[in-house]
Amino acid sequence: MFSTLLIAFIIVIALNCLIYIFFAAYAFSKPQLSEEKSTFPVSVIVCSKNESENLKKNIPIWLEQTYPNFELILINDASIDETLDVIEEFAAKDERIKIVDVKNNEAFWANKKYALTLGIKKAKNNYLLFTDADCQPASNFWIQEMANHFSTTKQLVLGYGAYAKRKGLLNKLIRFETMVTALQYFSFAKAGMAYMGVGRNLAYTAKLFYDNNGFMSHMYIRSGDDDLFVNEAASQTKVALCDTAESFTISEPKKTWKNYINQKKRHITTASNYKTSHKLFLSFIYIINCLFWIGTALTFTFFEWEWVFGVVFFRLLFQFIVFGKAFKKFRENGLILLLPFLEIALICFQITIFISNIFSKPKHWK
Repeated sequence: MFSTLLIAFIIVIALNCLIYIFFAAYAFSKPQLSEEKSTFPVSVIVCSKNESENLKKNIPIWLEQTYPNFELILINDASIDETLDVIEEFAAKDERIKIVDVKNNEAFWANKKYALTLGIKKAKNNYLLFTDADCQPASNFWIQEMANHFSTTKQLVLGYGAYAKRKGLLNKLIRFETMVTALQYFSFAKAGMAYMGVGRNLAYTAKLFYDNNGFMSHMYIRSGDDDLFVNEAASQTKVALCDTAESFTISEPKKTWKNYINQKKRHITTASNYKTSHKLFLSFIYIINCLFWIGTALTFTFFEWEWVFGVVFFRLLFQFIVFGKAFKKFRENGLILLLPFLEIALICFQITIFISNIFSKPKHWK
């Protein structure tokens, strides 16, 4: 029995390392740089619901982008604060700002996808770049970097949306989860299996949106305007990856565990609507990680530690090498020494969220 346990544990580690080899293909790749700078017109689209304070801070930053030709579509999604007043005040000073004022209706009550659809219809340009009201570009070249990756064959560009560095365990866990998620979706996209993107930093053409019938196939799902659209539309075009530091956006992370839990509950619910193949691959990765840590505890309990230490150390070293490159790529070097602890914490947290979703449904996006 014990020998079977050890063999099974070694198989789990081997599978774990195969997963890291898959991630390494992206982690060790160089950023895709364009030789020529794009100059075609771009529509930057921001959907805002009760975001007056963030808009006051971020609208000037978006307008400072060095890109030569862009408009800023600001959507007020039935806000009850001063969001519309703030947008109108800035629009009176800059003709690049276009306003979409969304009123709730019975059919699409509190549905972000409905608001975004109206914003996309308002846009006069074919190339669309999306971010959130609480997101700041990491540089004045954000639009330029994302736009450079469009081509005649690539109508969808995946970007990286980072979170600001703050003190505390929650902040470290949020940044770690964000980095791991990005490593996964960039790796899958590089392998020709794009399954998600993040609305904090995502670009696609209006043509792709309309050819895909917009969000119609999942309009009834409250979230997923970013990942479910990518999951469906990626099969219609080649996907470009934009991961230069100048192309990042930076958001303010959740400050309380309650808010973070509510956010993750929505995300996990959305993931259940991915294509079956994507769900199987992602579940396999998660299960293998869980089995590794369970197996580590069991084998150290039933075997002499010297026998177990070697294979566990090999797996951890393999992970440190691959994740170390990814941490560096996403500018999260400070988390590398906490890797094993953050991975265990994230696994436990995700199990908790999954169980919680069984008993209570997640709320709307705002």
